[in-house]
Amino acid sequence: MTFTSTDAVRHYEKALESLLFFRPEVTAEAEALVTDSPRSVMGNVLLAYLSLLGTEEKDAAAARKTFEDFRRGVHLSEVTPRERMHIEAASSWLNGDILGAGRVLGELHVAHPRDALALAVAHQIDFFTGNAVLLRDRIGGALSAWDEDDPHYGLLLGMYAFGLEEAGHYAQSEQAGLAAVERNARDVWGIHAVVHAYEMTGRFADGIRYLDERTADWADGNYLHVHNYWHYALYNLEAGRTDRVLDVYDAVLHNEESAGLAMEMLDAASLLWRLYLTGTGTGSDVGPGAGIDTGDRWAVLSDAWTARQDGAYYAFNDAHAVMAHVGADRMAEAESLIRDREAWVRQAGPHTAGLSNLPMTAEVGLPVCRALVAYGKRRYDDVVGLLLPIRHRLQTFGGSHAQRDAVQRTLVEAAVRSGQHDIARMLLSERINVRPLCPYNWGAQARLAERLGDTAGAGAARRRAAQQASAAAAGA
Repeated sequence: MTFTSTDAVRHYEKALESLLFFRPEVTAEAEALVTDSPRSVMGNVLLAYLSLLGTEEKDAAAARKTFEDFRRGVHLSEVTPRERMHIEAASSWLNGDILGAGRVLGELHVAHPRDALALAVAHQIDFFTGNAVLLRDRIGGALSAWDEDDPHYGLLLGMYAFGLEEAGHYAQSEQAGLAAVERNARDVWGIHAVVHAYEMTGRFADGIRYLDERTADWADGNYLHVHNYWHYALYNLEAGRTDRVLDVYDAVLHNEESAGLAMEMLDAASLLWRLYLTGTGTGSDVGPGAGIDTGDRWAVLSDAWTARQDGAYYAFNDAHAVMAHVGADRMAEAESLIRDREAWVRQAGPHTAGLSNLPMTAEVGLPVCRALVAYGKRRYDDVVGLLLPIRHRLQTFGGSHAQRDAVQRTLVEAAVRSGQHDIARMLLSERINVRPLCPYNWGAQARLAERLGDTAGAGAARRRAAQQASAAAAGA
């Protein structure tokens, strides 16, 4: 802990603990650390990481200048090799190379597998870049170096549970997540991992019960409570409880007291978009969003995204801003954002060569945004043409399987509505065989059967959907 006093080290320990539990006190402790020891290497590194973990462009820009000032006052020869790697990782991410930062931290883990800060930050990098294999193996590769009696071991186990889930090991993920939460009841990331495992296996009633039983542990006092409420709303959506879905939206996901954070607003947009798709009828005269009354929520959310005035920083956020604009029927806003990102990609030169967001935007973000606009305009053939070629690469612009499913469902609905029935059948066959206990899948199967004139098949699929929704509602 170069240039760090004993008191500052105590602030570092408290900040690290708060970070691992997603507690808001992390910022105050990190600032107290640097106030005490302005040249503290790990204090300045920690503040830099905190500015990046929210995917907020303005926070990152301010932190970049602060970190550059810090670096000018410190010679690398004065710090330890381990601290130099942290400096390199933070600098890379501040300069837009999130993948490079992840690689540096990966090298650090080999020599220092018990560096909890490095593991926690790299784990989030893997999440932001949608790398399921690294989400699993980065933590898995370090875990055996930890003593199971270490107070932070359970928190690492919670991270590992999420990596296992994203890599498709659902039973093992649930087991690891439950073990993590047993060690630390307020391990909200471990709770989040269990919730994901239930989502991906269609155990919606179990998910509702699990979150209800632990409301006091996750529902407030941490940065993840909005996201976990989003999962709670997803369970209720599958149960057919749109009233409860909107109650959760209004109470937690987005309201006049919301902070306007990108990571919370994307959950709000993603939830409303699922309602938008669910409301898509089967007749040619019924457009997107019909049948689900969301009042003025889309307009309010669209206003909030516009007020952010985000530049090209994180493609995953851009897609959710476009969802909000399309849902509010503000196509001009959505198309303006797309044109801005297209211009940014065209103008890319040597100075942008290391920006991870450049390929994320060009290869996935822009096609997704264009497809969302096309869906809102009922150009369903265009949606299929845009999304089908990239559906197996959506993970490269970030998020989890559950989050990206909003885009996958958009492709399914567009295939059904465009009359591309062979594609729709294939997509639904894939979904149903992986997640047979998902009411949405069977509802979409029923809509496809109706379009094909298969009355019996449609009836059978609707009964399956109703049975599964009823089973999910048993947990509500």
